[in-house]
Amino acid sequence: MVNTLKFTSRLKKVMDYHQITASMFADKIGVQRSSISHILSGRNKPSLDFILKVTSEFSDVDIYWLLHGNGSFPKNTENTSASTPPLFDSTSNDGKKIERIVVFYADGTFEEYLK
Repeated sequence: MVNTLKFTSRLKKVMDYHQITASMFADKIGVQRSSISHILSGRNKPSLDFILKVTSEFSDVDIYWLLHGNGSFPKNTENTSASTPPLFDSTSNDGKKIERIVVFYADGTFEEYLK
């Protein structure tokens, strides 16, 4: 569960670091300005889509730091493997090399992860 007050504080830290206003931040990540206002005031909680837009637009923001305060900001791009676990190891338990992982969802869609 995300602590909304601490999340808001971290979001403000991102805006201060980049020296942008809440309105500019909203425009940059492609959301309504009122969305930022509602999140900063504590009226609304951030959606997953909102969080992904922030981390996509601002590559120095680590999703774990934004959500839970784990890690640091700005993100250390030289050693991200220490703070973020890999999606999967390159070999399986029996020593075979993994090339890809496919996740199938109940709605018939799927996602493919390549090494």
